[in-house]
Amino acid sequence: MLYHLLYPLSSQLILFNVFKYITFRAIMATLTALMISFLLGRPLVDYLRAFQIGQMVRDDGPKSHLEKSGTPTMGGLLIIFAMTFSCLLWTRLDNLYFWIVLLVVLGYGAIGFFDDYLKITRRNHRGLSGKRKLLFQFLIGGIVGFVLWLDPAFKTTLAVPFFKNVNPDLGILYIPFVALVIAGASNAVNLTDGLDGLAIGPVMICAATYLVFAYIAGHLKLAHYLQVSYVPGAGELTVLCGAMLGAGLGFLWYNAYPAEVFMGDVGSLSLGGLLGAVAVVTKHEILLAIAGGVFVIEAVSVILQVASFKTTGKRIFNMAPIHHHFELKGWPEPKVIVRFWIISVIFALLALGTLKLR
Repeated sequence: MLYHLLYPLSSQLILFNVFKYITFRAIMATLTALMISFLLGRPLVDYLRAFQIGQMVRDDGPKSHLEKSGTPTMGGLLIIFAMTFSCLLWTRLDNLYFWIVLLVVLGYGAIGFFDDYLKITRRNHRGLSGKRKLLFQFLIGGIVGFVLWLDPAFKTTLAVPFFKNVNPDLGILYIPFVALVIAGASNAVNLTDGLDGLAIGPVMICAATYLVFAYIAGHLKLAHYLQVSYVPGAGELTVLCGAMLGAGLGFLWYNAYPAEVFMGDVGSLSLGGLLGAVAVVTKHEILLAIAGGVFVIEAVSVILQVASFKTTGKRIFNMAPIHHHFELKGWPEPKVIVRFWIISVIFALLALGTLKLR
């Protein structure tokens, strides 16, 4: 909004020329979202606590988690609001890709909100059925894939990490591929959200990584120099990723161990969807498996655990997702959280390293 209001005035006052630069608007979006999160965080926590909108804890999980029952949840609303408001202020509103990613955030947020609402009203940890959640997630992802497939300026080719000349064109199959990437990222983040601050840390690290990718993908000279796909307009997602960082930092203030509020499915599903959508638009879809390596490990641990138990009757881990396995092995919760953050940073650096390893 501010770009459209103030940048045209740059011909009269050179100061307004700063609104042209994505880097400036990304920094301001980060700070704006951070301030909103700080200002609204405490009132939201108090409101959720007053109306007893508390977390339903699994009774088959670590016993230490039982004391977390009743902790305010649905704190992801704070992240979504702060990020969206900041983006509407600092992003170019004539950018198609911004609206596509925002559609995913709000759509997946609505799915998560309904899931959380059912858990709270039913007073148990079972909300919306898994099949229904996947149906709605794939529907939104399919719409995104269809819109991108129709866009003549957007390519349906894939960039394979480490191989600069391997770019298979999926054609119309790109639509279900997009749905799979977005839904997969969303559910992987949802599985990771099991300890205080565990999910939001890697989400912010991954968002920071894709902030760099978005800027490069939308910059003609940098994209050609680094031999990555140039996507005109993708640079505006730098602002969105910055807003996500700011909103995430503000939320972490209240979500850090011991958490005063949990993000709930409204937060984890929407943030995972955001990462998947940004990965698609910036043409770094496959690289998300590296940048979001912690999410992949968490999801794979669940898949292996279920497959092993159904086929052999034995469990590979003490409990899945894998962060609970380490808890049951005696690791204190803060140690699990920080070590997973460290691993996430390592994966992010590996993902950034692929820009030169081609």
